[in-house]
Amino acid sequence: MFMKILTKNYGGKKHHYASLVENKRVNGQVKQNVRAYLGSVTEEQIPYLKAAYAKKKPLLVYEEE
Repeated sequence: MFMKILTKNYGGKKHHYASLVENKRVNGQVKQNVRAYLGSVTEEQIPYLKAAYAKKKPLLVYEEE
């Protein structure tokens, strides 16, 4: 399973939508099955969502301002 981020442009603004997606092989073809639709997310939330479902967990360290 992985996080799929869909980006749409509405009125010159970018909107991001997240879904939890699973790949399955059906009759020799790969099909994507949406397991959970998470809805609208901010651009700052995207790396955290992707890291949460990554096979190799990256170290997310940000310097505080």
